[in-house]
Amino acid sequence: MDETLLRILVCPVTKGPLIYVKKNKELISLDAKLAYAIRDDIPVMLADEARTISQEEIESLKD
Repeated sequence: MDETLLRILVCPVTKGPLIYVKKNKELISLDAKLAYAIRDDIPVMLADEARTISQEEIESLKD
């Protein structure tokens, strides 16, 4: 994931920052509790297609 793109992208729901999780190819919004997939190196920034993440996943990302 390009660092410049990562600095520009925000969660479409909260307008907050995103965390890139390389192993899952996802961008995570902790505030919205959503994971946005990255397909073919393109972030899919649609709330309807995002995966809801659990509190356990959130806690593991904060560590």
